[in-house]
Amino acid sequence: MKLSERLNRSSREEIPVPVKEKSLVGTESYQEIKSKIHSMLIERLDLNTLDTISTSQLQAEIRSVLGNIIRNEAIPLNQSERESLIDEVIDEIMGLGPLEPLLRDTTISDILVNTYSKVYVERAGQLSATNVRFKNNDHLLQIIDRIVSRVGRRVDETSPMVDARLQDGSRVNAIIPPLAIDGPLLSIRRFGSHPLTLKQLIENESLTEEMAELLKAAVQSKLNIVIAGGTGSGKTTLLNMLSSFIPPTERIVTIEDSAELQLQQEHVVRLETRPPNIEGKGEVTQRDLVKNTLRMRPDRIVIGEVRGAECLDMLQAMNTGHEGSLTTIHANTPRDALSRLETMVSMSGLNLSDLALRQQTARAIELIVQCNRLPDGKRRIVSISEIVGMEGNIITMQDIHKFEQTSVEDEGNIIGILKSTGIVPKCLDKIKRNGIQLSENVFSFHRTVGAMRNGEFTGDTDPGSVPSVH
Repeated sequence: MKLSERLNRSSREEIPVPVKEKSLVGTESYQEIKSKIHSMLIERLDLNTLDTISTSQLQAEIRSVLGNIIRNEAIPLNQSERESLIDEVIDEIMGLGPLEPLLRDTTISDILVNTYSKVYVERAGQLSATNVRFKNNDHLLQIIDRIVSRVGRRVDETSPMVDARLQDGSRVNAIIPPLAIDGPLLSIRRFGSHPLTLKQLIENESLTEEMAELLKAAVQSKLNIVIAGGTGSGKTTLLNMLSSFIPPTERIVTIEDSAELQLQQEHVVRLETRPPNIEGKGEVTQRDLVKNTLRMRPDRIVIGEVRGAECLDMLQAMNTGHEGSLTTIHANTPRDALSRLETMVSMSGLNLSDLALRQQTARAIELIVQCNRLPDGKRRIVSISEIVGMEGNIITMQDIHKFEQTSVEDEGNIIGILKSTGIVPKCLDKIKRNGIQLSENVFSFHRTVGAMRNGEFTGDTDPGSVPSVH
């Protein structure tokens, strides 16, 4: 019997509950009620036909069957509670269970599950607890397995840590026992279905229009750029924004541990690493992908995050004709970013002297953009630095733009100044050679940001007007 026929039949007549199931009337546990209804629904569905009808039709018909089950079992629920219960069961069948309402909330940037009974979210840079709960740790494990299996990965006792992604590109990390002592842990970094635009970043005071104009010119002139910052500082968001300046005529190859970049160009080739299988074989690392990318005739190489031996191959690519590369790195300052690059090159096993390594780094990387998340939760570009060259055994840098904190309001808002240092960068010659003329105020501006008045930002910027970059 087809699914639609069985569903129609269930709406006309009461199908007896299997003997092994006890009545739901009088059951005290809400989770037990939901579990029983779920089981009874599965008994009535023809699972072989689930893939033959549309998602919207399936959801509507399941909702009808669930309503019949609740009425037939005489469960004492009001209309609001009944709708809530039906929604939760549908989420359990077709989605990610208790996580679905959080995933539908576009104001949430992070979802942090600390075992089945504690779920936290981040909004506007601030963490808060929720009343979302899983039935138990086994239930949470089922949801984790559902997430990772969709992208061809696995998580079990032999491989208790995993990186994955959701269909909308959100980043997922899970770690389970025995490494997680109290129970499974799940972290989801949300990414919107549409990347933040340059205008939105300016309105959020993450940068000024002058800074944006310089970065746009740098990308179009094929400068090699490293975006540095701590966890949650907005590195990936900025990388997506900078990549939008790459001309649509160029071939872009992206390399990531877990694909999350949202490039808008037409000619984009996306590569993703692969973990080892259960026998410890078949692993494909970022370094393997970088080496292979050089044979794919890329105009641009975009590495989601450089974190290991692939750093050496990236620097070599930058120095051998693959200009305009973009990547991110975890570092608190531009100088720390250079130190981390040296450390990661040493992981390649190639014995280079400090001088040779620093010379290669200085020749390869031209700009370091530092992102920070401030104590008030706002994400801001705090410096744009140019690598000038070498002085002895030291790589020399100069700040072109920077952020200086001036005060903190009673509400906790960080007030500061985004300004140019007055230094004209050496890379300006390369920008001009590409036929790009920058506005005079790019290297002579001074903007107050972060101030609040009546709940709205105040300052010297006019975020609604960005003619120099549009």
